[in-house]
Amino acid sequence: MEPVPVDVVIFAAGLVVVVATVASALRSVVLPRAVPARLTRRVFRAVRGLFGVRIGRRANYERTDRILAMFGPTALVALLATWLVLVFAGYTAMFWAIHNHPLRDAITVSGSALFTLGFVKGRGLPGILLSFSEAAVGLTLLALLIAYLPAIYGAFSRRETMVASLETRAGTPPSPVKLLTRLQRISGLDRLAELWGPWEQFFTEIQETHTSIPALPLFRSPMPQHSWVTASGVILDVAALRASSLDLPRDPDAELCLRAGYLSLRRIAAYFRIVFDDDPSPGDPISVKREEFDGVFDDLADKGLPMKADRDQAWRDFQGWRVNYDTVLLALARLTDAPFTAWISDRPPLVSQRIRRLNR
Repeated sequence: MEPVPVDVVIFAAGLVVVVATVASALRSVVLPRAVPARLTRRVFRAVRGLFGVRIGRRANYERTDRILAMFGPTALVALLATWLVLVFAGYTAMFWAIHNHPLRDAITVSGSALFTLGFVKGRGLPGILLSFSEAAVGLTLLALLIAYLPAIYGAFSRRETMVASLETRAGTPPSPVKLLTRLQRISGLDRLAELWGPWEQFFTEIQETHTSIPALPLFRSPMPQHSWVTASGVILDVAALRASSLDLPRDPDAELCLRAGYLSLRRIAAYFRIVFDDDPSPGDPISVKREEFDGVFDDLADKGLPMKADRDQAWRDFQGWRVNYDTVLLALARLTDAPFTAWISDRPPLVSQRIRRLNR
């Protein structure tokens, strides 16, 4: 059996690189579902590692947030650059194989085609066809990312509108106690029902956008103390307290919002390979201690909110709700370096998690 010619091997290797790069770009940008692309993940991890080096170990939160604010845009630019470099390398190999050029000539022809400069052309019909295809691939990748940006910033703007609106009711940093007492004082707890519909829609949307657009969860809020993770956690805790501890008629909308929220956070966590129990028992431990719950319960009672008489049952009910999102909420707060918020970013996940952080 005769050995395969070197030219054929080099051409095949270049073709594989180009096809794999285009497939990764399509999975990252075009495919409307959460299909992880290894290349995209590795680029984001590499960029996150560089940002981690710049932050240093002793940086305070303000410095960390200021540096990480540039992470999302930088990662997108790095992703485009990686796509172009890989396509350039793949076509360089193919031009070298079909023309048997010196490497310098293959590089020149490939670069001219990729950036549509046109000052050097491939020789013969195969070379011309390769030049045309490389120009088409380069323009397509650039167009994909340009078309990708409005989708990113549209979803980002809608997310941040909801996150910023929470400050009016829950303060900064947000807390369930602030939200419930302020609402009680201003308009009464009857207005609490108005929260569930918009926030259920919020959870439904971030479930779709934050898995189909993998850079979006890592885009930070314009205000340093805002975060989509902490806002999600506060709303879920408010709904859990409403369902478990407030002595009010049952509100199915609050419970539906809770379910929408923890399903959304679980699917985002799964995309980032965060390990969690998708069918926890209501009695499983949570990161919120009974003493912390009692403190919030007493605080709400002291401020005039109607609380259930059976505190032990209220705790069991709260624990049964919180266990559905406790692990993923805290893990996502760590992943995104969320600002300090009680019961969310002030503690590690209760169980050891194999979280593939982007800076590792």
